[in-house]
Amino acid sequence: MKTARKIQLARLAYRAVRLGRTIVGRSDRCIVARDGLKYDLDLSQGVDFAIYFGDIFERSTRAALRRLVAPSALVLDIGANIGAHTLQLAKLVGSAGRVLAFEPTDFAFRKQARNLELNPELAQRVTAYHCFLAAEDEAPVPGAIYSSWPLTQGSERHAKHLGQEMPTLSAPARSIDSILREHGEAKVQLVKLDVDGFECEILRGATNLLRVCRPIFIMELAPYVLAERGTSLEELLSFFLPNGYRLYDEQHERPLPSTAAELENLIGDGESINVIARV
Repeated sequence: MKTARKIQLARLAYRAVRLGRTIVGRSDRCIVARDGLKYDLDLSQGVDFAIYFGDIFERSTRAALRRLVAPSALVLDIGANIGAHTLQLAKLVGSAGRVLAFEPTDFAFRKQARNLELNPELAQRVTAYHCFLAAEDEAPVPGAIYSSWPLTQGSERHAKHLGQEMPTLSAPARSIDSILREHGEAKVQLVKLDVDGFECEILRGATNLLRVCRPIFIMELAPYVLAERGTSLEELLSFFLPNGYRLYDEQHERPLPSTAAELENLIGDGESINVIARV
């Protein structure tokens, strides 16, 4: 299903929930517990509402993380947004594990920090980086990046996925390899990668990660947003296939085609699929 369609359906559900909450004197802001995790939510935001509304935010990805994350591991959450997967990863790695979470927009990073604050035991396992991951440290940083999916009407929304860009005013550029050197070249077991078209820019700065660590990747493939960033699915595959990776369906782990043309036949315009890449 296209992201735009998901947002449209969420808007309908949000209107009903908002009406009910208004009748009993409640606002869009609330603190809830889901699957043992606490969140400070704004129900007018798509990610927040999906957590509130039956904890349906990226269920398939959450299930894949539960299968694949090893206890005591070092894992990366790239495109952490408000920290929904960050908190789950912190649970999965346990007290001896570590999560490095990366979010470049001020809007989402503040929300992530608040959710970590609500889960202090898990927050101890997380190092949160407010930065834009790039090919090298000190690279140019885009002034704004999509990290908000409002459920209210408004202008300046993406034509296909209906997201809204948010500023990156205080986010420096870093590379993954540079950050991992600061952690003593620790071996990364898994990477969750969801960055709306910036994948290739990030992977250009992850040569050592791909060639030496070769972690499992759980990521979104969306050819239309790659094209918007001046890259392509073919370029994205060029970081993985030469390093011995193959792609698998996220839900059932069935093998997927290894060419861009065959993969694009599986993905409609304005759509995406979630995949696992592993050696």
